[in-house]
Amino acid sequence: MAKAKAKVTIENKQKVVAIPSGTRMLIRRCCEATLQTENFPELAEIDVSFVDNEQIHELNLQFRQVDRATDVLSFPLGENGEYDHNPETGAALLGDVVLSFERAQEQAAEFGHSLQREVGYLTVHSVLHLLGYDHVNGGLEAVRMREKEETVMAKLGLSREDSFVEKPEE
Repeated sequence: MAKAKAKVTIENKQKVVAIPSGTRMLIRRCCEATLQTENFPELAEIDVSFVDNEQIHELNLQFRQVDRATDVLSFPLGENGEYDHNPETGAALLGDVVLSFERAQEQAAEFGHSLQREVGYLTVHSVLHLLGYDHVNGGLEAVRMREKEETVMAKLGLSREDSFVEKPEE
């Protein structure tokens, strides 16, 4: 199978958090590593947007009827492994990732790991959603998705064991 290649378009639509240098490269690496791990056979296009908590709250309410901010939303364009293709490039159009950079920063502090690890995890998680994985109903699907996430994160050098710190019980 050919090596997956990803064309990742990234747009910053928020002004709350300064985007650290290297973040765009990290996101591209995460997309590429996820596609490679999943043996995605063709060129893929993914659009990533950085938003703030207010913006992602609005999107979460509009598209999922959940009245709160979340960390990341995925908007897959494919179904059952079938994707439309960009007529100019031939790339499979996987969909959109909307990441609250504000929430990612909060969660990195809450979980005691780097912002890099949090953004990496959220990106891998979201790309797996674009590829059809889901965890919402729990069970084996959720376990399988978590295993995939950790496999990709380990390949990127961002594994959980390397980045979590013990939090004292309160």
